[in-house]
Amino acid sequence: MHIEFLVEESSMNEALQNLLPKILGEKITFDIHSYQGKFDLLSKLPQRLRGYKSWLPSDHKIVVLVDEDREDCKLLKEKLEKIAIDAGFSTKKSVSLGDQFQVLNRIAIEELEAWFFGDVQALINAYPGVSPNLENQAKYRDPDAITGGTWEALEKVLQRAGYHKGGLEKRKAAREISLYMNPSNNRSKSFQIFYDGLLKLIISYS
Repeated sequence: MHIEFLVEESSMNEALQNLLPKILGEKITFDIHSYQGKFDLLSKLPQRLRGYKSWLPSDHKIVVLVDEDREDCKLLKEKLEKIAIDAGFSTKKSVSLGDQFQVLNRIAIEELEAWFFGDVQALINAYPGVSPNLENQAKYRDPDAITGGTWEALEKVLQRAGYHKGGLEKRKAAREISLYMNPSNNRSKSFQIFYDGLLKLIISYS
């Protein structure tokens, strides 16, 4: 089995390079294709999926992953579903429970950095100066509900601990934090939905 991942930017690519082997194991191969932001991905997605439809074998799957970025999550998901179905693909949402599907659409709420706040131990392992009490603070208790932007919040946390003083280097942080992340223990609900969807994608094939 092989999975094609379409993501909106390079920091998600960096994170998935470390996370996917932990989730998929050794037998499932993958490629990650990153775009120049969400608009770039969404504008090119219909043509990309139509191209895949012309040659993609049945044992190849596609995962589309974008940030919510304060958009209406339901409308964004409906947009992704329509693009996939219009291209001739079955999606997790469009098939009956337990049936095989070829496209999985997932949304990071509100941004990738919420997934990092979902695994505070990984944050501490990557950046030992971060306070171990971080996850007990009200602002960070629900990673998907952090106000004021999650990447801005991560920048403040890391700078307070003495890191990324010149500004958050998103790719570097994504690479360093994801190296230590434990997918099954992440407190971010959107991460767990992504994780669960991948497991169902694998099961639907096997």
